[in-house]
Amino acid sequence: MNDLGRLEDLPLEYRERLTEQNLVPLWPSLRGVLPPHVPTRKTAPTHWSYQAIKPLLLRAGELTPIEKAERRVLVLANPGHGLEKMQASAAIYLGMQLLMPGEWAPSHRHTPNAVRMIVEGEGAYTTVDGEKCPMSRGDLILTPTGLWHEHGHDGVDPVIWLDVLDLPLVYYMEASYHVNGDRQTIKAGEGYKAYARGGVMPTPVFQRSGKRYPMLRYPWADAKGALEAMAANDAALDCVQVTYVNPETGEDAENILGYYALMLRPGQTLQLPARSPACVFHQIEGQSEVQIDAHRFTLQSADTCCAPGYTPVTLRNLSATEAAFLFMADESPLHRKLGVYEVRA
Repeated sequence: MNDLGRLEDLPLEYRERLTEQNLVPLWPSLRGVLPPHVPTRKTAPTHWSYQAIKPLLLRAGELTPIEKAERRVLVLANPGHGLEKMQASAAIYLGMQLLMPGEWAPSHRHTPNAVRMIVEGEGAYTTVDGEKCPMSRGDLILTPTGLWHEHGHDGVDPVIWLDVLDLPLVYYMEASYHVNGDRQTIKAGEGYKAYARGGVMPTPVFQRSGKRYPMLRYPWADAKGALEAMAANDAALDCVQVTYVNPETGEDAENILGYYALMLRPGQTLQLPARSPACVFHQIEGQSEVQIDAHRFTLQSADTCCAPGYTPVTLRNLSATEAAFLFMADESPLHRKLGVYEVRA
């Protein structure tokens, strides 16, 4: 029960004097910013259907040439934050991006970190800091803060991917900006090929590449293979999940948001505990049911949903014969750095 004094209890003359000095009394609003036991959350459980998004995205390709759009994206906005805020959670931005055959999205760099989870199509690529990263379904491609990146398409069909950025946080910090650049020169070598197998590293191991991000492309074939091997190796393993990390340090692939791939065995139901960070689920293969509090969503291929923090989540594979695979993004690295990360039973 809020037994603190109300703003209207103060004399009008006193409130006006406070306003003149740009002062605000804390006590009437204290429980609003420091609520008991559980934080106030604007992030609402939300589901975005890829089958609903795709025709609208392709229509955007007809309506707006890449020269005018630069990045042709439909933002997956969480209604709890207001659609105008263009954010999925407090720190996560999501967008579905389209690149048509023959198009080139010009080079730029920006302060927010970004990743691309490839949804559909072949023949496109992202060039990041001079490294050309081919795009195939399920691949994860990093475009970290400050690195030049551009997108090109040499194929014949549209290519679509899911953008995940920490834009809301960087914007809130008043640190968000971009710089346009020239087309990049492709450098020899692909970082992911040096780290394609777990447990082995280029020799000698003490000589690191010197790059903050030595691996920019995480092929889905490798991540899926790791999940399937884990499941086969330990039939009792409940949560079959891998984390995308920097292969030279073991740290999270980027420094604000965390990225993961998860496998649900045929018919499996997996209960995830309530954790402080919000989480995004994106269906790579199969079909899943996601229950978030009283909300229940069915994820078809390429569907996406968002769960607020401090909320338990239950995942269920809707197939009794085939495994289901999901990509996940959350705010865990940020919460750990701030010392507010929690897991509640």
